[in-house]
Amino acid sequence: MSISTLTDVLLVAQDHAKPDCILHKVDGKFVPISTADLVRDIQQLAKALSDLGIRRGDKIALMAENGPHWPTIDFATLSLGAALVPIYPTLTPKQAAYIVQDSGARLVFAQGTDRLDGLEDQRSSLPDMEHLVLIGDASGREVATLAQFIEQGKGADPKAFEASCKENSPDDLATFIYTSGTTGNPKGVMLSHRNIVSNMLAGVEYLDIKSSYTALSFLPLSHSFERTVDYIYFYRGVTIAYAESVAAVAQNLQEVRPHIFVSVPRVYEKVLAKVHENVAKSSPLKQKIFKWASEVARQTVPYRLENKTPTGLLGIKLAIADALVFGKIRERLGGRFQFACSGGAPLGREVAEFFWGIGVPIFEGYGLSETSPIITTNYTGNSRPGTVGKVIPGVEVKIAEDGEILAKGPNIMLGYHNLPDATAEAIDTDGWFHTGDIGEFDEDGFLRITDRKKELIINAYGKNIAPAPIENALKASRFIGQAMVIGDRRKFLTALIVPDFEPLVAWAGSQGLATDDMPTLLTQETIQDLFKEEIGRTNAKLAKYERVGAWELLPEEWTIEGGEMTPTLKVKRRIVNKKFADVIEGIYTRAGEG
Repeated sequence: MSISTLTDVLLVAQDHAKPDCILHKVDGKFVPISTADLVRDIQQLAKALSDLGIRRGDKIALMAENGPHWPTIDFATLSLGAALVPIYPTLTPKQAAYIVQDSGARLVFAQGTDRLDGLEDQRSSLPDMEHLVLIGDASGREVATLAQFIEQGKGADPKAFEASCKENSPDDLATFIYTSGTTGNPKGVMLSHRNIVSNMLAGVEYLDIKSSYTALSFLPLSHSFERTVDYIYFYRGVTIAYAESVAAVAQNLQEVRPHIFVSVPRVYEKVLAKVHENVAKSSPLKQKIFKWASEVARQTVPYRLENKTPTGLLGIKLAIADALVFGKIRERLGGRFQFACSGGAPLGREVAEFFWGIGVPIFEGYGLSETSPIITTNYTGNSRPGTVGKVIPGVEVKIAEDGEILAKGPNIMLGYHNLPDATAEAIDTDGWFHTGDIGEFDEDGFLRITDRKKELIINAYGKNIAPAPIENALKASRFIGQAMVIGDRRKFLTALIVPDFEPLVAWAGSQGLATDDMPTLLTQETIQDLFKEEIGRTNAKLAKYERVGAWELLPEEWTIEGGEMTPTLKVKRRIVNKKFADVIEGIYTRAGEG
């Protein structure tokens, strides 16, 4: 059937009638949930919500990790003509309460008693919240639970449910996605059914996703990227395995053996860092083999990008490298891997080319919550590392005079909730959405993102410098986990560097250094020399004005909980600049610029 609303997606998914529509961990192993059981729970929850008084146009908030409860609550909400308001499960109670209050959510589902209690403590600031429902075990407490709601909906009429689903219009509000924002309060991005469905269908045209596939879902479903892709999975009849957590992904890959998944660059960077760490621990012979195989991978990339296999001598070398090295790396992804997608932040070219070379295609795309989210993507036979691909069907993109990327199409948001001025600033009178990103098209129509418009560094000599490519180049080192380049109005660039601690500790131990005190370890001359060499290697590839002249090694990783990272794992530059202001000034003072 043709689809125009997200509830149409559910009706299509229903027809797939899979015994393993969803996989989730129960008592230490992944167990299936059939399409029939999932749809039954959705229907029963929808009835319970309707009986409670939830009506078309209402808002329901959801603060939870990925799991079967997510699509159950999402589709039940949508079936009633209400809009779902996802809340990142990592947010503090105060941050979550802001979203509940701003959206006007009447009912909130919260996973775990900690989140439930946190929101309960904020109840005085939430006049619209009438019901707070626990996802999970109530542990003897007198609280309403999702399981109880589903039970209360027994006897739901499938025909009445389907009729309610079909009442939705493509232009109806489907969801608020609150931007993670690096400054100020998050803005509620209003997306219609048409916005998301148009984006789904355009993505399906480019990505060959088969019903026989199993997908591992581990990016937060609060993230517009994972959520839209999950809708595609339901539409295509893909089995969705919900990971236990991001920390458990490596183990879950072995258990689920997925064909596909989507992620942000940080996950791919960590996988590559782990590969390099394991190589560093291996024998000199294995290190030599890996170095040889890496060169074979580099030569193979052009063939891989065209979905071809090299012949002749390179083909023989590839077969040997595949048997000795590449196959083992792919096996860590489960052994059935077909492709992955990357979004949310720039993927370093060196990272992308490594994976492509070993036979792990990563299709990098680009978009924002405001664009539902996909604007461009690489895809089979049309991929170019270092770019975010070509514009998807139905969407228009142009580059403004100042280099900003502008987009127009059915995927552009309805606007920001209760923020008409911000909406007018983002979407001009001709309907072009101003992304805030700087970019350019190459001669073949591939889009390259150079930086965020507001994050461009203008040095003391008036030179515009994009920090993201430099940071990605720095993170290509197996010893550098996170990096932020600084230099606005300064004579030269500096950087805050967070080491990748696992390989660093292993290397330091091999040098006979004590590793039980990280701040002290980072001051050791041997460690300083190591990073001088690593950063020098990056600087050698950069223009003089792009080189990092001085840096500081930080002893703790930046995290969402610490406030330095957004839920989509982007660095909050303003927060980091403020938090480490004294450190930054110290770098410049020691380097001779006070």
